[in-house]
Amino acid sequence: MYILYTLTLAFATLLSLPWWALQMLRHGKYRAGLSERLGFVPQRIQNAARPDCIWIHAVSVGEVLAISTLFRELEAAFSGVPVFLSTTTLTGQQLARERFGAERVFYLPLDFGFCLRPYLRLLQPRLLILAETEFWPNLLHLSKAQGAAVAIVNARISDRSFPRYRFFRRLFGPVLSDVDLFLAQTEEDRRRLVEIGASTENAQVSGNLKFDIRLSANSPLVADLRRALSNSTDSPVIVCGSTTEGEEQLLLAAFQQVLRRYPAAVMVLAPRHPERFVPVANLIADSGLVFVRRSTWNKEFPLSGGVFLLDSVGELASVYALATVAFVGGSLVPVGGHNILEPAQHAVAVMTGPHTANFREIIRIFEQGGALRIVTAETLATELLQLLRDRQQREALGQRAQALFREHTGATQRMMKALRLLITRAASAP
Repeated sequence: MYILYTLTLAFATLLSLPWWALQMLRHGKYRAGLSERLGFVPQRIQNAARPDCIWIHAVSVGEVLAISTLFRELEAAFSGVPVFLSTTTLTGQQLARERFGAERVFYLPLDFGFCLRPYLRLLQPRLLILAETEFWPNLLHLSKAQGAAVAIVNARISDRSFPRYRFFRRLFGPVLSDVDLFLAQTEEDRRRLVEIGASTENAQVSGNLKFDIRLSANSPLVADLRRALSNSTDSPVIVCGSTTEGEEQLLLAAFQQVLRRYPAAVMVLAPRHPERFVPVANLIADSGLVFVRRSTWNKEFPLSGGVFLLDSVGELASVYALATVAFVGGSLVPVGGHNILEPAQHAVAVMTGPHTANFREIIRIFEQGGALRIVTAETLATELLQLLRDRQQREALGQRAQALFREHTGATQRMMKALRLLITRAASAP
């Protein structure tokens, strides 16, 4: 089965090479860390590595943030055991290096044996942890064959991927059998994992690590923005985060309606993907709105009556603390939504669109708790203006969101308990 998978992956890789090359040339994507992805271990990792380590994989920024507390807890619980982190995306790599140091962070190798084995030989992990839905067959199989305990944490199976996994259940059965422990976000995720081939005994519910993320509202950018923004009730701040193609036009049109009522209002617009910073800047310019890019902003320049384009990585989460109202993107178009917990923990009134399948359980909790406003393209401007006008309702919405956020913490400690038992059991196995 693994030979067939590897051949299929190789064929798909060769077939898609022109697309990868185009992405590298046009956007610079995937160029960073190319040698690491091909199995060349950088010197910084060679210097820090020793056998019997812990290897965590987190795809991008959201997963890196989610596992950050778990990373520190593992370091503290297994003193002297190095913890390493791999990522797939450039933005995830940058954030991980800032948080944990470049000597602990590398790009995930491609899922070929010749790319993976140099890392496995060097690190010889006692524990491999993958976050959310990273089922890489060769990585799981080779790690298990080398003696590592394997865990999937914060596991979830999205509505979109579940039918595909279920259709290929016979192929996924052997892959999932290499996983010793599944720690699912919800009971529904656990049920889906079992249905696609995970062992019932190995699948548990531990909650969502994203509830354990703690974000500071005191970053240098937030301090600069506080000074630049007016504190007047007539100058609300609308933070629109993780927006995707097809949403910015709708948000800018809604903001133009806001400006008619609140001429000093400011929209902070943060596209999800860095390669879209320039196209979105052009879109704002074409709309006729006054705007400034974070990358060129003079922090002494006051902000009023326009758009602040947050063309940076890793700063959005703290900027939500400034919001009068927050909109979380990837949800007005069928992308699946993004993390509403970042503004919620700051007691900010949160709006999102109807396409939120990737965060279905969090959305359910917040909807049932009356802590979230779901909008459509047609109702966006009306709902936004209504919240801006009604301070009491807006603040109540934000306070309920913060209370729910705090109520559902604790996933990290539940995961740590399960991972300790896994490592103990693996160490005592013959």
